Amino acid sequence: MYNPGEEIIQIVDIDNKETDSVPRRIMREQGLIHRACYILVFNEQGQLFLQKRTDTKDLYPSCWDIAAGGVVLAGESYELSAERELQEELGVEVKNFTHLFDQYFEKDENRVWGSIFSCVHNGPFVLQKEEVADGFFMDVAAIFELSSREDFTPDGINILRKVAKM
Repeated sequence: MYNPGEEIIQIVDIDNKETDSVPRRIMREQGLIHRACYILVFNEQGQLFLQKRTDTKDLYPSCWDIAAGGVVLAGESYELSAERELQEELGVEVKNFTHLFDQYFEKDENRVWGSIFSCVHNGPFVLQKEEVADGFFMDVAAIFELSSREDFTPDGINILRKVAKM
């Protein structure tokens, strides 16, 4: 049976240089800096696909998330991670990403170097039941309004603020 806590994750330093690889549970327990990909999925009308994380997620359970994505596995590039995560979470294959920017984010136990991508896909999506409880397209302005009333992943809403200024 698949156990995400045993996935081998790429660990990096504050300068995003590879230093080690450890199981995800160790990375979380020790608050190690790791890599993650974030993919903002827009439809042709410019709306963003918003996801509700399941209550079993190891980080930010039951929060809204503005991006598909996840941790980069050991030996994996950001781009390959993005392709894999879109297939796993949304059940779609996308090869044409736009790289937006990279950023370091730190809050509480989450210390992550992220590579942020965007793509256009209208769905339909097949949501991964272990990770995504719900999802739908929304206008970005409506997402910001919703974030004033409901819990969002802090790294995700931070990314959306930056994207909205681009």
